[in-house]
Amino acid sequence: MIVSVLIFFLIFGILVTSHEFGHFIIAKSSGIRVNEFFVGMGPTLWKKKKGETLYSIKLLPIGGACVFDGMDPVAEEKEGYDEHSFLNAPVWRRIATLFAGPFANFIIAYILAVILVSFAAWDFPVISKMTEDSAATEAGLLPGDKFISIDGEKVHMAGEVTMISQFAEGSPMDIVYERDGEVKRTTLIPKYDEEAGRYYMGIYLGEYGSIKGPEALKYAWYEVRYYFKTTYRSLALLIKGKLNKDDVSGPVGMVKIVDDTYEEVKPYGVSAVVLTMLSLTVLLSVNLGVMNLLPLPALDGGRLVFQFIEVIVGKPVPPEKEGFVHMVGMLALLGLMVFVLFNDITKFTR
Repeated sequence: MIVSVLIFFLIFGILVTSHEFGHFIIAKSSGIRVNEFFVGMGPTLWKKKKGETLYSIKLLPIGGACVFDGMDPVAEEKEGYDEHSFLNAPVWRRIATLFAGPFANFIIAYILAVILVSFAAWDFPVISKMTEDSAATEAGLLPGDKFISIDGEKVHMAGEVTMISQFAEGSPMDIVYERDGEVKRTTLIPKYDEEAGRYYMGIYLGEYGSIKGPEALKYAWYEVRYYFKTTYRSLALLIKGKLNKDDVSGPVGMVKIVDDTYEEVKPYGVSAVVLTMLSLTVLLSVNLGVMNLLPLPALDGGRLVFQFIEVIVGKPVPPEKEGFVHMVGMLALLGLMVFVLFNDITKFTR
């Protein structure tokens, strides 16, 4: 478990640092003053001031922040700050600075995906075998068939087929596939499994191959896109009430996931552990980027909403009102974090 905790802190540190560095680099290039840039939380282990920015490293590797001058409209008055404060910067510079954090997570995810794709086997969307009396059999599919698209959505990896099938929720699926070099079409109607409580196509996927050279750039995009779709579609199911509280995990849940994954792949050697954790980092980086873009108070997406309101109406929302909304949002977010933490602890100690 100690190794898993250390791995989690390493992954979390990479994700948070890259996110905050995205804010930092765009703020600096846009002329927005950064008062402090720190990695970690808690007591300060090291600090150094360079120019107008204080750089520091904290004891606990569980967070970080890029603190802009004039970022808090509740405690600070806009008139008391010059043109280099966040509040007085042109609106499009503020938008770029806020968006840069999540965008940095997508960039890091893509870079790591290129490495992952270059060294790990790619799971192509090819049917390896089928269950008896499966929906796929009734649709005329056979082992060896390669999926090209489902419901007009192109697929390049086995995981995409599974994802689309799960979110289809039993509705007919228009399949385009390749057999012996010939493109064919069919309609597949998934069958409901009472015991599992979900619909199945009745197939097993798996044809592994390697991606080399420039092709890795293209397939890395497929990898990141897959995790992006998985994240926002899962959020949609959560909003619709089709997922419950046990489907949501916080830091404790993530440590458990890392530990389970580590124990599962450890027998296959160091390279398997590294590649698997790299894949998990790509997933979490995309997840963090998407979550921060949600239009919720206190998140980057919530702050972006106020910037776009300013663009539309031609004037900013009063700082004190925006600050109050973000303060309420932060309290709600902290409450949610406590709930998720408690739920994780009870879930994994049952």
